[in-house]
Amino acid sequence: MGLIFPACGTWCIFGNHWPMTTIRVKDNEPFDVALRRFKRTIEKLGLLNELRAREFYEKPTAERKRKKAAAIKRHLKRVRSQQLPQRLY
Repeated sequence: MGLIFPACGTWCIFGNHWPMTTIRVKDNEPFDVALRRFKRTIEKLGLLNELRAREFYEKPTAERKRKKAAAIKRHLKRVRSQQLPQRLY
């Protein structure tokens, strides 16, 4: 058979929803293997992270503050990686 990826990261044209993620269970395939494939598909699409982010309402000011803190962290990490290592002698 093969995998079916209806939720391939594109917005549904006919409504305001993402299509459901499905996989096709192959002949003589154990359930836990199919479940593992399904979980891997969900992880690749980032649906669990989005679900956790949308679980509670976040005020716009809190969202801006979180994004600014993440940008500062990325900037400091980039600056640290570009600096020469300290001389240890």
